[in-house]
Amino acid sequence: MSREADVVRSLVEMADTLVEDYDVIELLTVLTDRCVALLGITAAGVMLAGPSGELRLVASSSEAMRLLELFELEASEGPCLDAFHSGQPVEHENLTAGAGRWPRFATASLESGFVSASALPLRLRDKTVGALNLLGATTTPMGEDDLVVAKAFADLATLSILQHRASIDAQRLNEQLSTALTSRVMIEQAKGVISERGGISLAEAFSRLRSYARRHNLRLTDVAQAALDNQLDPEAWTTPPA
Repeated sequence: MSREADVVRSLVEMADTLVEDYDVIELLTVLTDRCVALLGITAAGVMLAGPSGELRLVASSSEAMRLLELFELEASEGPCLDAFHSGQPVEHENLTAGAGRWPRFATASLESGFVSASALPLRLRDKTVGALNLLGATTTPMGEDDLVVAKAFADLATLSILQHRASIDAQRLNEQLSTALTSRVMIEQAKGVISERGGISLAEAFSRLRSYARRHNLRLTDVAQAALDNQLDPEAWTTPPA
């Protein structure tokens, strides 16, 4: 299958998930995976703004990316924060330890194996709801075609968050964002449970949670809740992802 066909298939598959009661966390996690697979980058992550405006991590393509984005939030500097606060794309930047726009973030990124960064706001007209982080293990920037695809992914993520038929209002949006952020906390806790029970890494635990949810046509958040309630089938942590 050609790259163009892969891009179209990814957009169609993600758009097909935008049905009533869809799982925001799963959709955005798939989006980060597709960014890595199709854009020539090494890692991707999504942050969303909560009801009070603070950014929170909701999806990452890898455990290393998750930890780095948590550091970005703690340090209050980095490309994702800049894209969110400015509402404008942060263009490709090669990182130098202790220097540049984000000296602390740059140092942590290099220690994690990422040498370049860019970011896109999740924005529709005058409303910015989050940002998409794109990190690379090389200094080569994305090509123009990749930038177009990245923008399409960012726009789809924005629509996935904002859509609730034509009648969505501010209160419902805040509830949706709050639910997504709460779900992420639940999923992180469930990863720890599965990791301990299966004697596996956190990254593998998350992969098995997702794989189990897909095999049984369940919402990822429901599977995570079952793990926390000690009601999850052991298959979830004993069976590797397909």
